[in-house]
Amino acid sequence: MTLPVLYSFRRCPYAMRARLAIMASDTACELREVKLSAKPASLVAASPKATVPVLILTDGTVIDQSLDIMHHCLGRNDPRGWLTRSDVALIATSDGPFKHDLDRYKYPHRHDSDALAHRDSGLAFLRQLDARLAAHGQLCSRKPGLADMAIMPFVRQFAATDAAWFAAQPLPHVREWLAGHLASDLFAAIMVRHSPWQPGDAPTIFGAATIGV
Repeated sequence: MTLPVLYSFRRCPYAMRARLAIMASDTACELREVKLSAKPASLVAASPKATVPVLILTDGTVIDQSLDIMHHCLGRNDPRGWLTRSDVALIATSDGPFKHDLDRYKYPHRHDSDALAHRDSGLAFLRQLDARLAAHGQLCSRKPGLADMAIMPFVRQFAATDAAWFAAQPLPHVREWLAGHLASDLFAAIMVRHSPWQPGDAPTIFGAATIGV
């Protein structure tokens, strides 16, 4: 491989945050959009859990956890200083209890869950974020950082589950924060639509065109 390969799915929040870090770190990779109902054999061979994102480095090393991809790319190059603005405990709460509630709110039939109870539980976490955002506008400082980018895609998914209900909640700082990130050039760049990859397709270059991992 001349460039790392990223297996991704456009709407997956884990893949979103990996793409955000790849783009922000000026990393170049070959993007392979995955159709989840027809996962390519090369993805399964690289990472048997077969979930996105998966980053395969040019030496064959496989990174198949989104936070690890973020840390790897930003550890090489972090021009925006994201790694200086992080909160391990807050990200763990988002990835753990909040994601648990999000899944059971968004997909109650899949989990046989009480959607409204999990919505209320998720709302409690968003209230915590709102209080933090009231101070500076971002989660750890006046500028976005790793915490913002690791958590924002999941808040986006929660908000979109019932947009009218979300808009009516007393979360002014969360709404402003989320709207700002969704309107950013960075987010627009990582959300460009691509057709599902198939073997033999011409490479789709994502991120910086001249910098590899």
